[in-house]
Amino acid sequence: MKFNYTNLETCHTATGLVIVIDVLRAFSTAAFAFSRGADKIILVSEVEEAFSLKSQFPNSKAMGEVGGLPPAGFDFGNSPTQILEHDLAGNTLIQRTGAGTQGAVRCKNAGVLLASSFVVASATVKFAKSLAPDEVTFVITGETYSGGDEDFACAEFLESRFKGQRLDVKLFIQRVYDCKDAIEHLDPNHPEFPFTDLEYCTSIDAFNFAMPITTENDLLVMRRKII
Repeated sequence: MKFNYTNLETCHTATGLVIVIDVLRAFSTAAFAFSRGADKIILVSEVEEAFSLKSQFPNSKAMGEVGGLPPAGFDFGNSPTQILEHDLAGNTLIQRTGAGTQGAVRCKNAGVLLASSFVVASATVKFAKSLAPDEVTFVITGETYSGGDEDFACAEFLESRFKGQRLDVKLFIQRVYDCKDAIEHLDPNHPEFPFTDLEYCTSIDAFNFAMPITTENDLLVMRRKII
């Protein structure tokens, strides 16, 4: 099996099975939202799209960030800590973030599209392996913002699992804590970036589901697929 690495600038060329990674925090938050009962998550690139879709879908809520913080009028930010405080049973979420959802939207040539992070790592690999792909492309969404080592770490962790290797998970977790996007979470003067988000986002294999993304009525829709 061949493994390719790409980013937001080049992911539009990716074909075949594509795994879009955003550890801090979009696709970790999405997984926790599913754990709280969310029915589906619609992925968009613009804030205005989120508001428009929210008005069209009953029992829907807008979730995400611009510059790390929720835009005015959004129901939730991009925080697992916050999401876990809510019962989302039956809700449709509309997610917009600066990295993760941008990657998903740009992967227009993917044959199979998955969102992933550490919390759904093994389930992602199991789902992907069941499709017997010849190659897998990882989209490192954070790289475009002069960071992204947490996403590289996750991709390398996933690749090791595809190969059946059992590497020291502590090394991968430490890379998340050492990455650029973790700085504000480690600073108590920034309560809007909770430290607990780091703990949740590094809970490797917290969930037994993958997060495939399909196109439904011209919308990118992510659902959970229990493995």
